Amino acid sequence: MEERPEMELVSIPATPRMSTPEILTPSGQRSPRPPSKDAKSSTAWTPTSLISPRFLSPIGTPMKRVLVNMKGYLEEVGHLTKLNPQDAWLPITESRNGNAHYAAFHNLNAGVGFQALVLPVAFAFLGWSWGIISLTIAYFWQLYTLWILVQLHEAVPGKRYNRYVELAQAAFGERLGVWLALFPTVYLSAGTATALILIGGETMKLFFQIVCGSLCSSNPLSTVEWYLVFTSLCIVLSQLPNLNSIAGLSLVGAVTAITYSTMVWVISVSQQRPPSISYQPLSSPSFFASIFSVMNALGIVAFAFRGHNLAMEIQATMPSTFKHPAHVPMWRGAKVAYFFIAMCLFPVAIGGFWAYGNLMPQGGILNALYAFHSHDIPRGLLATTFLLVVFNCLSSFQIYSMPVFDSFEAGYTSRTNRPCSIWVRSGFRVFYGFISFFIGVALPFLSSIAGLLGGLTLPVTFAYPCFMWVLIKKPTKFSFNWYFNWTLGWLGIAFSLAFSIGGIWSMVNSGIKLKFFKPS
Repeated sequence: MEERPEMELVSIPATPRMSTPEILTPSGQRSPRPPSKDAKSSTAWTPTSLISPRFLSPIGTPMKRVLVNMKGYLEEVGHLTKLNPQDAWLPITESRNGNAHYAAFHNLNAGVGFQALVLPVAFAFLGWSWGIISLTIAYFWQLYTLWILVQLHEAVPGKRYNRYVELAQAAFGERLGVWLALFPTVYLSAGTATALILIGGETMKLFFQIVCGSLCSSNPLSTVEWYLVFTSLCIVLSQLPNLNSIAGLSLVGAVTAITYSTMVWVISVSQQRPPSISYQPLSSPSFFASIFSVMNALGIVAFAFRGHNLAMEIQATMPSTFKHPAHVPMWRGAKVAYFFIAMCLFPVAIGGFWAYGNLMPQGGILNALYAFHSHDIPRGLLATTFLLVVFNCLSSFQIYSMPVFDSFEAGYTSRTNRPCSIWVRSGFRVFYGFISFFIGVALPFLSSIAGLLGGLTLPVTFAYPCFMWVLIKKPTKFSFNWYFNWTLGWLGIAFSLAFSIGGIWSMVNSGIKLKFFKPS
């Protein structure tokens, strides 16, 4: 009988014990997996934890290739975010190919504008010390709250808060979130758009007067007709379909804002100062009048830092995956943008106050430049400055109007369950443009109540993000993080009330006669 050869025993590596994945609850949220007793590392579970090199080692090459490809796919879809099909029809979320450059352009365009030109007015009431201190504190405060908003965009796994109101609803509840956030955000968007029409139209009128001189004085356009011209240009540019499509306009707005802000303070500083200049804060007839004037000035400082109502919308235009979350490019672009914003706001405020002191007109540094140096500055340089302001106003109108366009189209698509046609979309934007025009004509003083605007909209920038962080992230009670955010939030609410009262008092006291540009 033939002996059978002994079989060599080959040790087969034991398949490692696979960890239990997280459980998907009926609500769609992932419940945390209980930690393993023998776990030596605290690495969090990810959708690709099961497809590790140790798991793939005993598998043949074809199967291994398939699983590796599956691992890459899971890393791309990452968060397993539930997407609302309606988002693909709306201007803010229609395109998600944004990047850090787009974020920098949009934040710069939204953060620098006509509100910087009135900062020297605040310094005329606050003086050197308190003016610089308040501006510095406001800058770092709003930078912190911007960081909070960027981090909260995807605070809940599987959910992206694409709009400021959505984040407010998640933090404060469905009804209270709408009541708290809808009014100030719409007021910021629509009020800023209306103010831009007023400033843009009046600046176009001044530009025309400077360029033409006495040749065009026979039958010039009235101020309201210049408002209409500017509104028509805004409506034409507003036909761009979504937020990503206006990235080029935001770049133009950012470059023009940086350029004219620099030109304004450099020209003002280089000219001879008025002989009767003084740097003492403006006096008021009574103690209460002084308090209200200071509150209004602080409201002007607060209004200089607008744009947080657009932070969620800008981040919503970016793709977000497990490996490449959207908050990384958003924060990178925001840091670059706010560096340049500081380079614009601080020199304008400090240089403008140094050049004109408490003789600063209520309209701001551009009004002072025209009033004091219109005959000393070359006409071409003055005309270029005004033209840059017009370009910036045209660009800023688009980004501040986009949330309103999004709201119009969201109402239409939710009722009809289909995307807006090009005619419906154009109709909404024409309607909004002319509504803003008629509000500007009826309320021509809107561009001069920066203190009131700053007070009413201050919670959006300085208060609500701190409350949202506590309510969504839930830091340990009575910890430094908990106390810090609650304190900042309630301070923001208190300042909002005080600045609003100061803005109303200033408006009533001046008889609502303020204008941004009053050519002599």
